[in-house]
Amino acid sequence: MPAESLRIPAALRERAQQIVDITDAACAEHLDGEYGRLASVLVARLTRKRPSPLVRGEARIWAAGVIYALGQVNFLFDRTQTPHMTADDLAKALGVVKTTMASKAGLINRTLDIGIYEPELMRTAMVAQHPMPWMIMVDELIVDARDLPPELQDEAHRQGLIPDPGLPRAA
Repeated sequence: MPAESLRIPAALRERAQQIVDITDAACAEHLDGEYGRLASVLVARLTRKRPSPLVRGEARIWAAGVIYALGQVNFLFDRTQTPHMTADDLAKALGVVKTTMASKAGLINRTLDIGIYEPELMRTAMVAQHPMPWMIMVDELIVDARDLPPELQDEAHRQGLIPDPGLPRAA
């Protein structure tokens, strides 16, 4: 993804690109393109923090922490998910120590206040499975936006309240 579309500050574009090059290669080889795209989004968010934590430390360790943090949000370490990868295998693939990778992911999670439910960082399949991204308040009632008329779904999506209404429901 181009740095401009991700709103990466000019001063950090080269550093962000170093990290994204590593996440792209690791995701292409071991995960999938969607993880690669989400990694770019997460790196971009880190560049916009003031001060950005990315200015210090090894790019490879930041890349590992980014993928690990995404893995936590998307249940990468759950063998029932596809793709699936153990933390040990991820650390080995990126050439880092597992505890260092997990520690960096913890720092990322704290810095960006990332929890289990983080719609911007969830894979499409996770969003479709998870009911929370679709819950909105209508006339003081919590409803599943997917049950609303299409024009209301489109408006809720435009306002950033729900994901793309075109996503399929989980079976």
